[in-house]
Amino acid sequence: MTDAAYSRRKFLVVADDTPEFTAALKYACRRARSTGGHVALLKVISPAEFEHWSGVREEIERQEREEAEVLLQSLAGQVVAETGLPPEFIIKHADSVRTALKAVVAADPSIKILILATSTAGRGPGPLIAAIAKEGVGFGGRKLPVTVVPGDLTDEEIDALA
Repeated sequence: MTDAAYSRRKFLVVADDTPEFTAALKYACRRARSTGGHVALLKVISPAEFEHWSGVREEIERQEREEAEVLLQSLAGQVVAETGLPPEFIIKHADSVRTALKAVVAADPSIKILILATSTAGRGPGPLIAAIAKEGVGFGGRKLPVTVVPGDLTDEEIDALA
């Protein structure tokens, strides 16, 4: 990827296996394309819990990283199709998504907007959005706008909005 692609304004999306992730990614891609931006995908890996056997812990972490890389690579085609640019992949080991977000946003001033989608389960907006609403949007000393989109938006609705 060129340095020019990394110098663009980044729209950060947390890559996970929730149904609403698709809406967040689609919206981020559309916004990036319409504003000349770039999509960054964050995959958070929880630390392995094996204290007694470091070799087992290291193997589990290696496998989880490989799975994260496979997931992000599988999403790259969609991002390229939508934006014309490959996404930036960020894989972070952290106790929580919130902890990972703070570290990633603090380290990269080109991340300008965090895109999240509300839960489609109907029990509130989702744990990450609820935590941000309760604790604020400061990430490692930086304030960052957060765009929250309904997790059940259709592709046509996203196209109309973005």
